[in-house]
Amino acid sequence: MLPDLLPIQPFTRPVRGSAALPGSKSLTNRALLLAVLCDQPVLLTDALFSEDTRLMAEALRRIGFGVAADEAAQTLAVSNQRAAFASREPVDLFVGLAGTAARFLTALCAAAPRGVYRIDGVPQMRKRPMAGLISALRALGADVRCTGEEGFFPLEIHARGLLGGPVSLDASESSQMLSALCMVAPLAQKAVEITLVGGVRWPFVQMTTRLMKDFGQPPVERRKGDVVFIPAAARYTRKTGAYAIESDATAASYFVALPLVVGGSLTLPGLHGLGQGLQGDTAFLEVAQRTGATVAPAAGGRGIEIRFQAGSPRPGVTQDFSNFSDTFLTLAAIAPLLDGPTRITGIAHTRKQETDRVAGMARELKKLGQDVREENDALTISPRPLTTGVEIETYHDHRFAMSFGILGCHDLLKNGRPWLSIKDPGCCAKTFPNFFELLGALREKSSGN
Repeated sequence: MLPDLLPIQPFTRPVRGSAALPGSKSLTNRALLLAVLCDQPVLLTDALFSEDTRLMAEALRRIGFGVAADEAAQTLAVSNQRAAFASREPVDLFVGLAGTAARFLTALCAAAPRGVYRIDGVPQMRKRPMAGLISALRALGADVRCTGEEGFFPLEIHARGLLGGPVSLDASESSQMLSALCMVAPLAQKAVEITLVGGVRWPFVQMTTRLMKDFGQPPVERRKGDVVFIPAAARYTRKTGAYAIESDATAASYFVALPLVVGGSLTLPGLHGLGQGLQGDTAFLEVAQRTGATVAPAAGGRGIEIRFQAGSPRPGVTQDFSNFSDTFLTLAAIAPLLDGPTRITGIAHTRKQETDRVAGMARELKKLGQDVREENDALTISPRPLTTGVEIETYHDHRFAMSFGILGCHDLLKNGRPWLSIKDPGCCAKTFPNFFELLGALREKSSGN
């Protein structure tokens, strides 16, 4: 158990060794959804066990699917697909603050052949965007009722399947809405043609469509004018009966940044290189290179090695994060250590995630003495001497805790004593439960203890 306030002990020597990353949250929850839509058992290996994935798995169990978890082996065994959607009583599903679970389960229940499903989360979840997905599902024939404010949770879904056909979707606030619709579209009576309104961040959608192909679907067509076409009635299947989850590229960004903060060399064994694998967040590797890190394949070709010689230049950068925005906090948190201003753009939509991430990041950096200019879609951070004794507010947002946890590894006082503390470090359980344990183990190994 972590304390309510965690002082971050700095590294006194350059980092060395390797960091075993958790499985991808985004891929685990997508693979869970696709696995339950198969007509035979599927074993997910290297799966992530975190608050978000546990919520997803438990909701699927309540719907009637078999989801057997073995956390020691990092596997999720999915079965009993044909017995699902059988309850004659309303089924209550709780999604906490898990955006993937919220959107994916909403789409799944709307596409179900029968049943009544009541979906809700924590109060903050009731503020997160759902209107675009709700509207699109209704247009496809679903009976989705907002029992609170229109366009938000809580929802009550009276399932009767999806008709299919043409539909418009505004997924500009969250690409998860388009991913959710794509994954259930093959269950509709007719092909689904989605015309996007307002644009979308494509990398996570491409991850979804490539995963759908891995589960037996024909390629999803992306047509002119931001139109997505998904054929109907193609069955989901996984011929091998197993699917291996990639390491989480978003979680990797913290350990990609660590050598920039403390110097040294760190290997990330399960991480794919830039442009490889399914996850667009590997784009952060290129950002790290521009700030001075050396990024290369690890010895033996498994994973990535990050190197940085302490004392070398660390230039500030300008970067559009619209397509991999979960990692912008990693760069923003270490920006005080860079040589010159850093400008981060493409992040307006993150104001409607776990918290207003733009405003929250600006607020915490200012507490640390930094010169920060906040715009609706951007932050410009000009380094100033760091303030000591600061308690970082995390806003129940795991990415604040982890990003500033990396900054705190900098030996600001030159004596190995903490100068920065993290409030509510346990919020990391959402996606990376052992983050601070792994960080501490690396510190011990690097110090020679």
